[in-house]
Amino acid sequence: MRSRRSRHSGARAGLALAAALPLVTGVLALGAPTAGADSGPPARQSLAGTKPEWATAAADRGTTSAKKAVTARVYLAGRDAKGLAAYARAVSDPRSASYGKYLTARQVKDRFGPTKGQIAEVTGWLKSAGLKVTGTNEHYVTVTGDAAAVQKAFGTRLHDYVKDGRTYHAPSSTATVPASLHGAVLTVVGLNDAPRRAHRDETLPGPSSAFVNSGPFSTYYGSNVNKSLPSAYGGHAPYAIKGYTGKQLRAAYGAKNFTGKGVTVAITDAYASPTIAKDIEQYAKRNGDKAYRKGQFSQVLPADWKHGSPEECDAAGWYGEETLDIEAVHAVAPESDIVYVAGASCQDDDLIDSLHKIVDNRLADIVSNSWSDIETHETPDVATAYDHVFQQGAVEGIGFYFSSGDDGDNSHKHGEKTVDTPANSPWVTSVGGTSLAVGKGDRYLWETGWGTHKAPLSKDGLTWSGFPGEFTGGAGGGTSKIFEQPYYQRGVVPDALAKADGAAKPMRVGPDIAAVADSTTGFLVGQTQTFPDKSVKYGEYRIGGTSLAAPVIAGVQALAQQARHGVPIGFANPGIYDRYGTAAYHDVTDHPLGKGQGIGNVRVDFNNGVDAKGGTTVSLRSLGDDGSLSATVGYDDVTGVGSPGRDYVTSYVPGHRR
Repeated sequence: MRSRRSRHSGARAGLALAAALPLVTGVLALGAPTAGADSGPPARQSLAGTKPEWATAAADRGTTSAKKAVTARVYLAGRDAKGLAAYARAVSDPRSASYGKYLTARQVKDRFGPTKGQIAEVTGWLKSAGLKVTGTNEHYVTVTGDAAAVQKAFGTRLHDYVKDGRTYHAPSSTATVPASLHGAVLTVVGLNDAPRRAHRDETLPGPSSAFVNSGPFSTYYGSNVNKSLPSAYGGHAPYAIKGYTGKQLRAAYGAKNFTGKGVTVAITDAYASPTIAKDIEQYAKRNGDKAYRKGQFSQVLPADWKHGSPEECDAAGWYGEETLDIEAVHAVAPESDIVYVAGASCQDDDLIDSLHKIVDNRLADIVSNSWSDIETHETPDVATAYDHVFQQGAVEGIGFYFSSGDDGDNSHKHGEKTVDTPANSPWVTSVGGTSLAVGKGDRYLWETGWGTHKAPLSKDGLTWSGFPGEFTGGAGGGTSKIFEQPYYQRGVVPDALAKADGAAKPMRVGPDIAAVADSTTGFLVGQTQTFPDKSVKYGEYRIGGTSLAAPVIAGVQALAQQARHGVPIGFANPGIYDRYGTAAYHDVTDHPLGKGQGIGNVRVDFNNGVDAKGGTTVSLRSLGDDGSLSATVGYDDVTGVGSPGRDYVTSYVPGHRR
């Protein structure tokens, strides 16, 4: 299950569950045959990672009832999965002879997709085991059946295990498939049920509960300073801005005269806001963005929706995420087409379906995704399914961008250091976060790595209590324990990060690039909300999180593709790292004003989140401290190679010298 990443003030996130085992970059979840064809039972191919790490002997509560109902997806590898991965790398590498030689969606299907024979063989095998095939397409076969049939099909026993105080069933050993299928099966998802509870519904709930920022505000960084409040860091801190607009972000990230014309950006989230069309139109009109032309915004929605319990997906809570993503892309790239592709729920299967729709129909050049889980919850079967669609997209010239997370190294929230997923995949661009200062005249001043602490004003008004205060949020990043270091990070990412925590070999480190994420220096959005008096109306508020950074970078990439004369950038990481150390980037550090010089903003918040009836809280928000993660000179685990600088977009102009 995936959670949305956006933050109003350091809260308003979802939940996430799953597990993880080691994976090797770009390798299928297929193991060696478990028996020879000439000795003993027929040979079977193992599907690595299908037994979750939490299915331990200590957690084992015995065999699952043979009558237990199970639903699973058997993902298809296609006719040349290794060739797909190899071509995805070659077509994305600026130093490869195949660079930019993208295939059409039809060519990808014909060259790498499963054959009718493979689908028929997989379907026949599943039916012969007693499973009912409930759906088939070019990516997977969906089956249902009892545990007895599942055990017969996949050569493993299902046991009940205790995890986080709940009991789930899972394979007691790695699942296998007949070797006679000749590698047609990529992986199987659903043999464990932690969690997959949902029911179908053709309707969605109304607008989510309202949120309103309290003033005073700054209109640009430092424009409003209250000198009666306690000083901090050698002076009085300015009030937080009301929320940056597109004009300010375009100036900060080197948009120049580029608008994203001719480029299509897709956005994926779960569910769909029923008021999105009128909200984005009203926001653009109120905040100086270019009006949407007819057909510029479109939606691809599922036939029906899946609702779990509120703590699982919270359908209405995703409306703000969708709104932020669309308004941020349009603000940065006002002439790009935007297509919103909704997942029927926040579960992996439904989000993977939304990604498949984009790739199968070549709906977009750039895909922004502001949702995640943590790597320690990830299972390699699911990671393999995600990477397969990312590779297909790379071959078509489609790039995927994922927010890196909003809780730093996650130890504060989850009790252990871990990166977020799918941002950990070597096949996507992980977008980290910054705190951004845009000054008078839309002039870029500086950025810090996003890591914010909150110290409330003391009762007597003379000090900031507990200064610098508690950690409220920061950009996700760090070293993966699953994926090895991809080739494009070699020579850029320091060994101290790539081999962190005693890793025997260099591993994938995130993020890759960064943009504004701190809600204290966040973006202004407009959305229809439900207020305490039950009124439903449009309102605007400041928001942040790496779910802001991801669509901002997607918008910047749309500008860069336009600068490239419309040629798709595709999987962007090789090109992003190829520009490392040039004027393409702001090299973001935690102390842009000088070593040891701290930075703080003053925020005033309504205690009830909507008005002054419940009083207000005044606090100092200190910037640039993301716990164990640090924004340093050069590549770092908060901002990657940095944020887009004045020359980033123009560096994509053909013939431009870096």
